[in-house]
Amino acid sequence: MSHSTIVNSGIELDARGISIDGSPRVVLCASLFYFRLPREQWRARLEQVRASGYACVDVYLPWNFHELAPGRWSFEGRRDVAAFLDLAQETGLYVIARPGPYICSEWDGGALPAWLGLDPGLRVRQHEPRFLAQVTAWFDQVLPILADRQYPAGGPVIMVQLENELDFFDCEDRTGYLTALRDQAIHHGITVPLIACAGQGDLAGATGDVPGVVPACNFYPDDDSPHIEAEVRRYAELLADRGLPLMITETNRRHRTLRRLLASGASLIAPYLQSSGWNFGYTPSSGNWGKPGNFMSHGYDFGGYVSSTGAERPEYTQAQVLARVIGALGSRLALATSAVPRVEVTADFPTSSSPSALDLSEGGQLIAVPNLGTAPGRAVVNGVSVAVAPDSCPLMLVDVPLRSWGLDASDATLTLASADLVAATDGALAFSSDVPVTVVLGGTQVEIPAPAAGAPERTVVEGLTLVVLAPSDAGRLRSLGRDGTVRLADAPRRQGTTPPTAVRSVRRRSFAAPENPAGIHELPPTLESLGVYRGRGTYRTTVGLTGVDELLLVGAADIVDLSIGGRVCPTIAGFGAAQRIDVQDVTGSVGIEALVEIWGHANFDDARLPALRLGALRGLGTLWTVRDVRDLSALWTVHGQWAGVPAPTRELGGWSSTRVGIPLTYTRDVPSKTVSALHLRGVVQPVRVTVDDGEPSTVHAEDPWVLLPAGTHQVSITMPHHPSGGGLRAELLSLEPVTGWSCGAQDDDLLTGFAAGVGPTESIRLPLALKPGEEAWLDVDLPPSDDGFLVRLDGSGIRATGWAAGECLGRIWVGDRPAFSGGDPDVLWVPAGWTGLTLLIRGIEGQGAPELRTLRLESPNG
Repeated sequence: MSHSTIVNSGIELDARGISIDGSPRVVLCASLFYFRLPREQWRARLEQVRASGYACVDVYLPWNFHELAPGRWSFEGRRDVAAFLDLAQETGLYVIARPGPYICSEWDGGALPAWLGLDPGLRVRQHEPRFLAQVTAWFDQVLPILADRQYPAGGPVIMVQLENELDFFDCEDRTGYLTALRDQAIHHGITVPLIACAGQGDLAGATGDVPGVVPACNFYPDDDSPHIEAEVRRYAELLADRGLPLMITETNRRHRTLRRLLASGASLIAPYLQSSGWNFGYTPSSGNWGKPGNFMSHGYDFGGYVSSTGAERPEYTQAQVLARVIGALGSRLALATSAVPRVEVTADFPTSSSPSALDLSEGGQLIAVPNLGTAPGRAVVNGVSVAVAPDSCPLMLVDVPLRSWGLDASDATLTLASADLVAATDGALAFSSDVPVTVVLGGTQVEIPAPAAGAPERTVVEGLTLVVLAPSDAGRLRSLGRDGTVRLADAPRRQGTTPPTAVRSVRRRSFAAPENPAGIHELPPTLESLGVYRGRGTYRTTVGLTGVDELLLVGAADIVDLSIGGRVCPTIAGFGAAQRIDVQDVTGSVGIEALVEIWGHANFDDARLPALRLGALRGLGTLWTVRDVRDLSALWTVHGQWAGVPAPTRELGGWSSTRVGIPLTYTRDVPSKTVSALHLRGVVQPVRVTVDDGEPSTVHAEDPWVLLPAGTHQVSITMPHHPSGGGLRAELLSLEPVTGWSCGAQDDDLLTGFAAGVGPTESIRLPLALKPGEEAWLDVDLPPSDDGFLVRLDGSGIRATGWAAGECLGRIWVGDRPAFSGGDPDVLWVPAGWTGLTLLIRGIEGQGAPELRTLRLESPNG
């Protein structure tokens, strides 16, 4: 199987671009995820994408959405991906299918099942037998569905992506791993192109350079960067040298940027998440970007052209206009080659540092002229001054022969058009612009005024009718007559919005959710080992705290509500980072109880915190009593730079040197009769710690701890010399484990079943005050609605989980909370037709008095 031609697939990839059944295509593709939408909305969302002018959707297939527990598969209801693919086919959309096994997508565990971490010998995303055996079970389920619906079989699937952004991950044998995935795809009859996307531009890192696996690129630039074009052109050239097109499988959503990518040589442009959705239930991931421990919200929305509730944003019109430009230029554009402008281009506004152009296949160039500023300006293109709107990127045509459009003047040339060409016939050209348009046709130059919506501007030059449409009209353009008449689709009817209304009836249940007993354990087990892959669990024990000033909690994740002797501690959301807990005011034998909730498994491999490593498990971790604390900041011997023999003795970090940034090693013996924890205070940048002759580990500012077994150990700390980095201190905590834990499990199924149940309730009026650690189950009456509701919770110090129609909607955190990403973090969405609403409200310590003040119902179209 060669890179350039995929045999018997109908899909051909080469340096000129993408051909489908021999027809060259530039493909616009929108991410649309069946698992983030109610099944009832699949068709409407697919039709919405098709109406935007995009011809394709890319869709992840999350492994752990279909394998609910080991060997328990589901492809029914909202999990019926075959039905979704069939709907895409009926709608007239192509599909790029992305079955992983790892998908990222800010989804629970990146779609890797949580129980994989229970096998200590299994190594995720590696060429390793245990992991590949699990992947085989998944591929055996999903690849036949794709094979039956790929393009050669009359289905919509034109490409299948293996893995996802593997160049971000430390895979030891990329070639072996991707070869194994490729071979499984071929075994299951996949004949369309197999692709693998590079998340940070490392083509070999994403594909292992495996024959038959086509590299694609993900670009997430700063939309205002002037340097986008030069980077993208480099990748277009690299791939052309391999006989391949540049396919951008993920990028930003803004069409100004997408135009720049198109002009830089991209044949596939797939902005990530143009059509937004929802993280239902316990499916969001945790720890996504920036500060470790970032939570993903119930809403999954990054500002794409369709909101989570299906509302069309202004970018939707921009999508329609760009799609019409691509359609109007047809094969000229699809077979174009990446270049730079052959004419001089200057501007009086911020623009690209290296503008891109495309050499069109039948002559002439398309030149992108981005205005990266907020004010209108003028560009000079080949000596002609033209208007450019703010925050825009017109695709200007230069020296384009018009004969291929069937014009009577077969030798006519479009010397310059300063606006997007959205349609052409044998007697007319139609452009889209909201500023005046300059056209040079042959030896005649005209400037056509900016049109008003619904009132196209027309002029005739050398027998050719030139029409300029406002972008809102160009997006609805259906046909252009040879005399310049235009036919527009009906403007979409905007649904009215209703003002927020308060919920009128709330009933509090007088009974609590049960838990499944999960045994007695010496040390706290992981939730996954108790069969809780999504949900929560409780841990209870009794411990003597006389003479103990503090506890140390190590490895707790995700959300821990801890009660010690009846005193509720502030919620812990440290994702495994060691937590010191002051218990000086607690004495005697006291009960300890912890409720641990899984927000979501890490979707990205973040080494800074233990629970943010890919495949890391959830649970309480280990709780220790601290029996002694010693300062160990002195008496370290120094090795490296010019330190000689005998090694000098200094305080940790105290060596003075002119060699700033050069590594230096501090070593000393650390004795302890018990298990101990070495705490490095003041870590600024990562340091390497070696215990005895073991493998070095990296200690970060986010979790500056190293556990040591009982005994005397030689500890070495290696770090770059950083005299302005502040003082580094070391202390040793002698530990004893807290043991004898009884556990209870409340998995997603149990909680969802309880939410759907009935029992005695009493009507209440809001506000509802709770004590820290107290929970209330509320049944909420909702009025009928054809559109569903956004339910906004106002209050302080509470977490809430919602259920409707037998499914967990999602969770929100009201009041002071960790960082959240995604959509609005303060609302739950009840889709149209989903009956009933049940809320689990939990009070949180340390964030003001826990209180649910109001529940407001908002229109999803507001």
